Amino acid sequence: MAVIDAVHVHAHAAWSFPVPTATRAADPLTTMYGDSDVSTNDLKAIPRTEFGKGAARRLRAADMIPAVIYGHGEAPRHVTLPGHDTMLAVKNSNALLTIHIENDKVLGLVKDVQRDPVKRHIEHVDLVIVRRGEKVQVEVSVYLEGEAAPETVVTVAAQSLQLEVEATAIPESLVVDVEGLEAGTQVLASSVTLPAGAVLLSDPDTLVVNVTEPISQAALEAELGEGTELETDETAAGAPEAADAGGAGEASGEE
Repeated sequence: MAVIDAVHVHAHAAWSFPVPTATRAADPLTTMYGDSDVSTNDLKAIPRTEFGKGAARRLRAADMIPAVIYGHGEAPRHVTLPGHDTMLAVKNSNALLTIHIENDKVLGLVKDVQRDPVKRHIEHVDLVIVRRGEKVQVEVSVYLEGEAAPETVVTVAAQSLQLEVEATAIPESLVVDVEGLEAGTQVLASSVTLPAGAVLLSDPDTLVVNVTEPISQAALEAELGEGTELETDETAAGAPEAADAGGAGEASGEE
């Protein structure tokens, strides 16, 4: 059976967070949003007037997330977004969101999601304004499909590729079919199928997927043995030098 290298698994791991089910007391910030009847990629926002760590903590306690929207020569707009809906909307990279701010509507591409390093909750979101039909440069994850030939190891050498694509047509991933691939097969960036209208910006010769034979136990032991021998030789070579240094120190002391 083919073995998918662990790097592929880690490349597609996603953080998930428990959704609070308890009913909270009415909060003035939450009340301003009203009942949400928009889709996952549509978010209602309110202008943000308070800044600093204290204000940010109060927002997160009310299940809100600070965010900034910028680009196209417009002044940055600081807003707050609904926590749960935003978490769902930004699960995928390069998420395109429609932000409703009072009587305005802005199309924003998620450029950065800052998370707490321990609790992993979202602390801040950066969005850049885009226009329909406009092309943007994005990193798109590589996803493997199928099983390579038996007794092979499949390694994802490039976990993502850079593309230029229309802002409203950003693919969630680039699929590489490894079904039946034999050991020795290499898939380069130039061979990856791109969505219509997308342009590859990464080096076409970038190695994306490498299919190899699994290393034998004997070869592994030999490789480990060589490393041990090398360390032993280096230690032995250093011993006379240490002895010489010690002798020199003793001679100096006698003088």
